[in-house]
Order: sequence, then C-alpha cells, then structure tokens
Amino acid sequence: MLRAAFQFLTILPVPAPHVPPGAAAVWYPVVGACIGLVAALAWHTPMQATAAILVAIVLSGGFHEDGLADVCDAVRAGRTREKMMAILKDSRIGAYGAIAIVLSILIRWHAMSKWNEPVWWQFAFVFAVSRSTMVVLASVTPSISDGLGDAFRRSLPRYALPAVIAQVLIPAYFCNGWWALLAVAISILLVRAWLMQRLGGFNGDCLGFQCQIAEAVAMVAFAWH
Repeated sequence: MLRAAFQFLTILPVPAPHVPPGAAAVWYPVVGACIGLVAALAWHTPMQATAAILVAIVLSGGFHEDGLADVCDAVRAGRTREKMMAILKDSRIGAYGAIAIVLSILIRWHAMSKWNEPVWWQFAFVFAVSRSTMVVLASVTPSISDGLGDAFRRSLPRYALPAVIAQVLIPAYFCNGWWALLAVAISILLVRAWLMQRLGGFNGDCLGFQCQIAEAVAMVAFAWH
C-alpha cells in the first residue's frame, strides 16, 4: 500500500498493484513527509525556497495545483451549482485559476523564506499534514460526483482518519508545530463549510484545493511563529 500511495501522490515510477484511490490513504502523511524531506534538500541550495517549491511541484506532478486552479475558477459567488459543476469538469484553466496558482506559490515562497534552521522537521510536517487533510476532508464530507473524489471516499479504510491524524502528530512534536496544526485544522473546517454551502460536498479537485490551502497555511504559521 505504501508503494500505491507513492504512485498516486508522486510522479515516481514506483511499481505497485492496482488498488482503489483511497485504499492507500493511510500512507499519505508518510509520502508527504518524504516529499518534504526531498524539498528540504533543495532548500539547502543558493535558491532555497524557490528550489524547494519547484522540487515539491515536480515530484507531485502539479496534481494539487491543478485542483486549486479548478476550484478557484469554478466556485464563486453568483453562479449556480450546475454551472460550477460544469466548470469543475473542464480541464482548461481560467484567469482565476492562474491567479490562484501564482498567489499560492508566492505565499509559500515568502513564508518559507522566513523559516529558520533547522528546517527538516518543518518540511516533513508541512507536507505530511497537507496530504493528510485530503483524507480528513473526504472522511467528513459527502462527495458530489461519481469521479475520483467519490471513488477516493468510498475506498477509504475505516481506520484511515485516526491513522493519518496520529502520523502528523509525530513531526508536529519534533518541530513544535502545534500552532500550525491548529491553523490547518481551522482551514479544514472553513473549506468544508464553504464547499458544503456552494456545492453540497466535494470532488477530486476539492481535495487538491484543500491540500494546497493546508500547505500554505502551515508554512505561514511557521513563518509567523
């Protein structure tokens, strides 16, 4: 299942058996932490934050940035649910989606550039907790389509939610990330409330959106702290 989690969350050519998308979700924090530690290696170069963000995006295949862009393009005030659902199914990126990606990168870059050494546990925590929030959101929110989001939710093991929560507590302890963990928890509540109000649930793009929000929030919390 760990190999399946790497296959789903990264572009690494990891051989793994075909499993439903949520079956390996209990390993998402581990995969996220590994991505974070590789990004931390890139951080220890002259380009620092820029290199770290670039490595993380390349390793993840821009999967979560795509979800961020799609949700920002679709879910806006003044639109009917049918219109928003139609835009979510459109693979093209509009102006709002492009702006969201640029702002996300800028926020993460600026926050990360304010971090102090040592950064290893911070990187591990940020990327572990952001990937775990997809499991949390899917566990407590109804799905609204028959696509990836619904398949992910239906295939989540019963122990996935407590398992991912337990895993993020480990890096949170070593990097004193309790304020960041609280900020991420609040972001999940706010994103869920917004999605329920506008869409009535979530789809696959919403999971990527939540991951990006959590990643940025955690980074800003560390910069602020």
